[in-house]
Amino acid sequence: MYKNDKVIRRYSEPFKLKILDELTTGKLNKYQLGKAYGIAPTTINEWIKKYNRKDLMNTRITVKTKDEITRIKQLQKEIEQLKKTLVKKRLGCYDSRFIP
Repeated sequence: MYKNDKVIRRYSEPFKLKILDELTTGKLNKYQLGKAYGIAPTTINEWIKKYNRKDLMNTRITVKTKDEITRIKQLQKEIEQLKKTLVKKRLGCYDSRFIP
């Protein structure tokens, strides 16, 4: 082998799908999987595009207007209120079971 020769790696379809399945579980991210298997995260991105797994791509939300910021804050408050209400309802159900 010469100094300037590059090693070209070829990965099998089952191997690629295995990596994407592991990424789907969420236990490891692209960088951790890449390190574990010796694959560049950009290669994993190519596989995501190849197999049309847009759900695995990083997404970024950009807020551009004050109205959007206000709406997001309102929705976050509503979510918190709903969570509290759900907890109260669950606790009420459990309490009534144990009362003779």
